[in-house]
Amino acid sequence: MTTNTVNNDDILLKLCHSVSHVLSSTSASQISHAGMVQSISRTRLKPDLGCFSIFDGGFSGLVVINFSADAAIEIYRRYMINMGMPESELAFSHTSDDVGNVMGELMNQILGDFIGKISKELQTSISQSQPKMLTINKELTISVDTNLDDAVARRVSFKTENNHIFYLEFAMDKTEFIRSADFEVDEEFDLDSLIETHGKNTPKKSESKSDILGNPNAKGLVADDADDLLSELGL
Repeated sequence: MTTNTVNNDDILLKLCHSVSHVLSSTSASQISHAGMVQSISRTRLKPDLGCFSIFDGGFSGLVVINFSADAAIEIYRRYMINMGMPESELAFSHTSDDVGNVMGELMNQILGDFIGKISKELQTSISQSQPKMLTINKELTISVDTNLDDAVARRVSFKTENNHIFYLEFAMDKTEFIRSADFEVDEEFDLDSLIETHGKNTPKKSESKSDILGNPNAKGLVADDADDLLSELGL
């Protein structure tokens, strides 16, 4: 977000990135979202597997993800295999409790990633409800009443690596955040990369000993350390 104003569609884009990032990394596959966003009148839970969560705080809203049976099973099985589970022990039906539990946990991870990033960027606090997952048959559609003031609702389609489609539906208060002139977002850093870089710059053990032994001011070296170093030098 580089502009001075952040609106509903900017927040939606950040949510789309969280969906793609979390599902791609946990399933070790490619999950992508469409470049077009659809304006809708209200959010609904639809077949075959619907999941929703409500968030509140700096702004209020609702997130719904409607998975087709094929999309849910593909993501579930890829996730479990990536976690080290044998394929023979995995469920084959989207109606399985195991599938519902995994998809609910993934929804929780998506919202955690989204809320963490958006709270930092917008300097606001947001909390979420525990995601609820429902198996829905072809004849059933459930409207979710958000009770929002001047609500904005959007739908975005996603595609799995095997070209199975699922949909994100998002509703929130119509809102706008205006960045003050002196506000700067702290740069995010990758802890693993930082540790790796630090490790590369750390002297090797033998080099560290050699430097210390060569220092006339060094005191109290144990005999074993000196013997090890002499042995390495062939003396």
